[in-house]
Amino acid sequence: MKNLKIALLLMPFLLGSCTDFLVLSPEFQLNDKLFYKTVNDFETATIGSYSQLQVIYNASILDLTELTTDNAEVTWTSPETSEAECDEMNLTSNNTFVNNVWNSSFKTISRSNTIINKLKESTLNNAEKMRYNGEARFLRAFCYFNLVRLFGDLPLVLDNFTGPVSINAFDMSRKPSEEIYKLIISDLQQAATELEGVKATKSRASVGSAKTLLAKVYLTRKEFEKAVPILSSLIESKSYDLQADYKSLFSTGNENLKESIFEIEYLSGNIGEGNSYSNLFTPPSFNMAIFPGNMAGSGRIVASKDIKNSYEINDARKSASIMDSLKLRTGLFEKTHYGLKFVDFSTGLAGDGGVNFTVLRYADVLLMYSEVLNESGKSSEALTYLNLVRKRAKLADIKSASQSEMRLFLEKERRIEFLSEGHRWFDLVRTGRALVVLNDYYVRQKMKFTVNSTELLMPIPQREIDINPSLLQNPGY
Repeated sequence: MKNLKIALLLMPFLLGSCTDFLVLSPEFQLNDKLFYKTVNDFETATIGSYSQLQVIYNASILDLTELTTDNAEVTWTSPETSEAECDEMNLTSNNTFVNNVWNSSFKTISRSNTIINKLKESTLNNAEKMRYNGEARFLRAFCYFNLVRLFGDLPLVLDNFTGPVSINAFDMSRKPSEEIYKLIISDLQQAATELEGVKATKSRASVGSAKTLLAKVYLTRKEFEKAVPILSSLIESKSYDLQADYKSLFSTGNENLKESIFEIEYLSGNIGEGNSYSNLFTPPSFNMAIFPGNMAGSGRIVASKDIKNSYEINDARKSASIMDSLKLRTGLFEKTHYGLKFVDFSTGLAGDGGVNFTVLRYADVLLMYSEVLNESGKSSEALTYLNLVRKRAKLADIKSASQSEMRLFLEKERRIEFLSEGHRWFDLVRTGRALVVLNDYYVRQKMKFTVNSTELLMPIPQREIDINPSLLQNPGY
């Protein structure tokens, strides 16, 4: 059941709604004097800490991780500037999506810090402290992991700010990514311990989500031997399983499914908590006849023709991921490649989708495990877990493969399995394949774009540099 609505509506009063994460609102005095006293206070604050994830995953992270790759493209001849920058891999420091991800992530980190530090002086019992501390550490690690992969070196923020003096005294210079990763790993290890036995919906942190994210961190760092036991334990726990119906993962009613490990909750009902996937990925309503309520779409971003043509024959995932044809009001059909995932077909309003966004799911565990086994020299065993995912898609098993062949099989499988889920950019960068794959794609598509090594890190928002001169820009921007 959707259970965040009331608490989320309270959060603007409790935490403020400032644009920059270091700009204090007057409520900070209320928080220090009257708040963070009871279990209800920490519950409300914790739920509020999840709210910025809605902003991050309501297009911004997808633009930076899908539209920048061979997975998606912009269709409008005069697209929105920030979308065009992503599509052409020509990002600037004023890009809207870069700013959204940076600001919303650091807001979440700042809120998590406040909870972690306030718990130290609270009178909550040990079990209550462990739960809220575990959730806050997961959220801090989750946001820092996205940030370090996108931007590299970062400010290391561990304090909760109590006034302008504490902000002015804070060192906002960028710290080496290795320090950021140490914090991420420590936070996730502690979260996995403190959330053991805690039962929650899939939109709240859990021991499973902490372990899955930790394994992904180790995979990204090529510490495969550390990821193996974590992924093995997740599989052996039988806490998760593949959904028989792939499409159900991205359709109305997808909350708390057995495959889901961590998801972002969205609410329809015109209360400002809906997702915008219908507005981004579906065609304009004037030439549609299939959506109830004349849901207004824009169709600015579509799956690339390249990925549409990459599906194997009879792959069951294609019809759940990409719209192959669209019936017009004239009765004729138009060939399309609009995206289908997470689009709420039951709402009559654009930007009001109630379908949750699944960030971590069991198929990812299986494919990560296949990858770490392959990198550990166990290619035959790795095939078992790759084929489990292929079987759900109604595809034949791959019978044998060398280590290098398996790498390419896994690259393609992850691309197809996780289309429009924010994995492609991260996967290509961590495997060292981004420059080869994307530049080859641009050549094949006869595009005059190229990606160079400095663009594997994205620009620090110019607004943040203007506010904090010690925050240096990435090379090339």
